[in-house]
This record gives sequence, structure tokens and C-alpha cells, in this order.
Amino acid sequence: MSGDRWWFCLKHMAVEGDEGCPNKDRMGPYPTRQEAGDALRTAQARNKAWQEGDKDWDGD
Repeated sequence: MSGDRWWFCLKHMAVEGDEGCPNKDRMGPYPTRQEAGDALRTAQARNKAWQEGDKDWDGD
């Protein structure tokens, strides 16, 4: 695996290097294996922040 870029595979729920599943099945790239492993938590936190921002934007 490449140490330069890491991906989180949504098909296998696993961290992969550059040589892995097609990009359509992956999140990334991330600079570290740890960041790729945290991809779902990062996305969840970002989605929550965006939803909160939308409430402010929409006046809810």
C-alpha cells in the first residue's frame, strides 16, 4: 500500500491504499491511514455541522 494517500472503502468498510477498489466505492484520499479510518466519523460530524448551519440559514 502507498503511504502517501489512503482511502476508506465503503464496499469493504476498510482502509485501502491507492491500489484498491474503484474511487466510486471509496472516500478520500486522506493523508494518513488514521484519517481514512475516521472517514465515516468525520463525514457524520460534518453533516451534523452543515445541518445546524442550514437551520440558521433557513431560520428554523
